[in-house]
Amino acid sequence: MSTISCRVGCGACCISPSISTPIPGMPNGKPAGVRCIQLDDKNLCRLFGKPERPAVCGKFAPDSLTCGESSEEAMLRILELEQLTAS
Repeated sequence: MSTISCRVGCGACCISPSISTPIPGMPNGKPAGVRCIQLDDKNLCRLFGKPERPAVCGKFAPDSLTCGESSEEAMLRILELEQLTAS
């Protein structure tokens, strides 16, 4: 597994996983597969670098195992990880 840079405009980590902590505009977090309200039309986070960005989002580090070779692959892999870890 190697760390990689985010693909600009991918958005997989803002759509595929569930987020159980509050997000501005989504006080109950979001379920897996639901687009975060803070993701803009270019799939960029409106909260990136801001203190109101959820800690879980800031801790996500893209890697080749999770993100694969494309945005589509990242979406599928993150959804699969979500399903495998759902309680």
